[in-house]
Amino acid sequence: MNFLPKIKKHKYFLYTAGGLIAGFFNGLFGSGGGTIIVPFLEEFLDQDEHTSHATAILIILGFTAVSLVFYGFGHKLDLKLAVIVSCGGVVGGFIGAKLLKKLTGNALRKIFGVFMLIAAARMVFSK
Repeated sequence: MNFLPKIKKHKYFLYTAGGLIAGFFNGLFGSGGGTIIVPFLEEFLDQDEHTSHATAILIILGFTAVSLVFYGFGHKLDLKLAVIVSCGGVVGGFIGAKLLKKLTGNALRKIFGVFMLIAAARMVFSK
């Protein structure tokens, strides 16, 4: 059984380029999956907001696994802190996934945009 979508050859470059850019930023900053992949899926691959957000979670899993290996071997991890924060993250992820189903695409896009603006302002205006 083939789980991969049938893709025209000229689209492989676009798909790979989007993944490369998002993976690069994810590895460099620890972020990039949501901030790069979601808009990429929506704008360049014509995915709706719900599909983009849900698909981004799976795509980010691969980025995270690779980054984890490099950061882990570099002794840059606080495992105890990660486990404690992850407990809350699991609950938050469950709630967020349930809420995703209830939001309209327009509302989801606006909420995501506000969070991106807040993150950008924090990065630009912090020390």
